[in-house]
Amino acid sequence: MSDSIKHECGVAMLRLLKPLEHYHQKYGTSLYGLNKMYLLMEKQHNRGQDGVGIANVKLDVEAGKRYISRKRSIATNPIQDVFKQVNRRFVELEENDPEKLKDPQWMKENLPFTGELFLGHLRYGTFGGNTIEQCHPFLRQNNWKTRNLVLAGNFNMTNVDELFQQLVDLGQHPKQMADTVTILEKIGHFLDEANDEIYYKHKDKFSKKEITEVIENELDLQDILVQSAKYWDGGYVMCGLLGHGDSFALRDPNAIRPAYYYKDEEVVVVASERPVIQTAFNCKVEDIYEIKRGHALIIKKDGRVIEKQVREPLERLACSFER
Repeated sequence: MSDSIKHECGVAMLRLLKPLEHYHQKYGTSLYGLNKMYLLMEKQHNRGQDGVGIANVKLDVEAGKRYISRKRSIATNPIQDVFKQVNRRFVELEENDPEKLKDPQWMKENLPFTGELFLGHLRYGTFGGNTIEQCHPFLRQNNWKTRNLVLAGNFNMTNVDELFQQLVDLGQHPKQMADTVTILEKIGHFLDEANDEIYYKHKDKFSKKEITEVIENELDLQDILVQSAKYWDGGYVMCGLLGHGDSFALRDPNAIRPAYYYKDEEVVVVASERPVIQTAFNCKVEDIYEIKRGHALIIKKDGRVIEKQVREPLERLACSFER
């Protein structure tokens, strides 16, 4: 069921903290975030050459417009293939109406992969072959933004059978007995519970439309992750984007899987390797931090960045392939 433990997958997560116009004015492109994601993933290509995926979430998009985009590939050169697919619309625009490339707001409203949150994944095919369906990121979709979850990770769960049975005992019918789907639905279950709890707390004070914004502000990602990860056994770095704009990167209590982050006034970035961040953002090594054992780096929609304990830290057992 689970992937074998070895130096395998890579993750890259990026949050743009400034309005999109800022990056166009300063760097001369409306695709700053996408370009940085390419660097983060290409510099980690050794971590996964069998499958690649990238997802993007846009903040504060009006109803009726798509705000979550995803592309995945298992082509011979999957990184190049994914970004070729993603860039196709921009190439067409450059040929037909290049002035629109200078309008970040128009691009955000009309084109995919022009939002503020990015999540990328590089995969080695292991158990069960290598199909597009096995490529991260995975989506758990819902018509309420705060219930949408995009998930990708570098992980190996040693008790996936037990976690799967817990979902079945809740009355769920998971579509696969695989660790990724199991973890997605595990987090999703507690995300739904948190949404319901806030809704019923405020349903007599606000309209249903108003409560949506209240839920965005009151969702406690730390608590959701504490409940979700309580029985996880194994090494993991789990990264997620919520539809309304919160995001997280959670590391196992033994620090088996690596995770580093960097923050300045423009970006928050997470990757599996410190040098990748250093070279992609031209920053000092002392400004890049390791996510603590059993902690989650949580990035709120409003840009606040906090590192919170989710599991009790245990003995450091960094995988020899990951040191």
